[in-house]
Amino acid sequence: MPPGVRERLGRMIELLRRFAGRYRWYFVIGPACKLLEVFFDLLTPMVIARMIDEGVGSHNLGIVLKYGVLLLVMAVVGLCFTLVCQKMAALASQGMGTDIRHDLYARVNQFAYAELDRFGTPSLITRITNDVNQVQLAVALGVRQLIRWPFLAVGSVVAALLIDVRLGMAVLVSTPLIGIVFWLVMARCIPYFKNLQAKLDTIGLIQREGLSGVRVIRAFVREDHERERFHRAAAEQADIAIAVGRLSSTLNPVTFLVMNLAICAILWQGGVEVNVGELTQGEVMAFVNYMTQTLLSIVYVANLVVVFTKASASAARINEVLHAEPSIEDDAAAPSPQAANRETSALRFDHACFSFGPCAANAVDDISLELPVGGTLGVIGGTGSGKSTLVSLVPRLYDTTSGSVEVLGRNVRAWALDDLRHAVGLVPQQASLVSGSIRENLRWRNADADDQELWAALDTAQASEFVRRLPQGLDAPVEAGGKNFSGGQRQRLTIARALVGSPRIVILDDSASALDLKTDAALRRALAGMSVTRIVVSQRVSSVRSADQILVMRRGKAVGLGTHDELLRACTVYQEICASQGVDDRAGHPALEEDARRARPDADEGGEN
Repeated sequence: MPPGVRERLGRMIELLRRFAGRYRWYFVIGPACKLLEVFFDLLTPMVIARMIDEGVGSHNLGIVLKYGVLLLVMAVVGLCFTLVCQKMAALASQGMGTDIRHDLYARVNQFAYAELDRFGTPSLITRITNDVNQVQLAVALGVRQLIRWPFLAVGSVVAALLIDVRLGMAVLVSTPLIGIVFWLVMARCIPYFKNLQAKLDTIGLIQREGLSGVRVIRAFVREDHERERFHRAAAEQADIAIAVGRLSSTLNPVTFLVMNLAICAILWQGGVEVNVGELTQGEVMAFVNYMTQTLLSIVYVANLVVVFTKASASAARINEVLHAEPSIEDDAAAPSPQAANRETSALRFDHACFSFGPCAANAVDDISLELPVGGTLGVIGGTGSGKSTLVSLVPRLYDTTSGSVEVLGRNVRAWALDDLRHAVGLVPQQASLVSGSIRENLRWRNADADDQELWAALDTAQASEFVRRLPQGLDAPVEAGGKNFSGGQRQRLTIARALVGSPRIVILDDSASALDLKTDAALRRALAGMSVTRIVVSQRVSSVRSADQILVMRRGKAVGLGTHDELLRACTVYQEICASQGVDDRAGHPALEEDARRARPDADEGGEN
């Protein structure tokens, strides 16, 4: 067996054991019907031999017609068995493919952000589509042909040896030669198949980026660059496919060469034996037919090996996803959220740290703070300072690598994930809507929410005005990604979606970046009137300045924590952020004015020279 085949076939068998149980009878009935078809195929050369010897040789048309009718009946019966086998193959392959996709998609939905980062979206899409298609094809061909061709080859060899042992040696010699050719070719082809799938992942990534970012590409006139990028990736994939094709293409010519040489040897020796009366003409023809069936079967087996090798590589990639355990496990036995004490803090970080890998630096480093119920926490900092990563620890999209995070007085690891994420409403940094209607998008957190609750959430999110102007109102269509709405409208709809279902904590992760200052201010006033704890992530000082506490982050660390005035006095980074945005509230505060005067480079005792 070529290197690596045993392991990959083991992955394929593992996949069959997991998903083939429901379709076991299809795997029995289909090959059984195919065996009956092969039985008629093996009888056909013998019937033709009789036709030649008894009918053609004696010029007896009646015998020729009799055997002709028999061949027709055998063909019709064989066709019926073939159709049944085809039906079984279709049911088994499509059923298994559907089950595999279902389990793959379910597993992906169980993944935490860490696993999604590890595999990548394009790779997961390729595995759910292309890799499953490869496995489906292998299952279909396995039911239809895996039994047929080996059994036909063995049966033809046995039948040929029963006719004449000396001529049968031609079959016994040519078969190992073809087997050696298979070994040499497949040993070189196998390493290419995994690379081929990896190149398809790359093409999927470039295609996804190009289609989702088409507006940006056109705005920067980068069409030629993207076309060249896609062409280069496609060319690399094509080069590997061509290399595999070249190697695989040697199978058929070499095997047909061996087969035709063996047939020539049979005809040469068979002609001699016919002359001396040891064989009849019909037996020679039957022998040639059996020889042809044997070697054609081996050719088809070679093609099956190629298909199964591709499928085994795909099965390994599928099993990799199915075997990946989510890094965040749900505690289904956790008590209900109503058991949480409303008098405790809403949020508490205790020396929380997080990194994206064992060798990576901390993206969140030693954060400690406490937020009371109903309070507001503002999180501000430069790009890449760890703001979004920090708030992702609250609904447990990531788990801390050290330290802890508590929500409503309970460690997030002790919550059932459904309960935790129902208690915490998250508005992500990138506004994302799905195709359907506004009503369907708003009901994500609570499928039973009535229109009154939906409109209340839209009012708070400052979205009710433009939704009411739509002809269909809440039933207005939403295109994939919400592309039929502006950026600000999408953000307001995602905010409203997070508010439906009465969350205890709402996280706004830079979710007002596309809103004008007036709408942003109205949104903050509406949220302040709600009895809900708020975490506001923003790069705007105006969005966080009224918060009870403001956390200033830099390179994953907390460099400041306090109110707006406290940070203006004590936090240099916050002062720099305020200065960059033209915010200077130090006027009228003597202590702050003194700090500002001292911070100016010309604030020495002598003034200017």
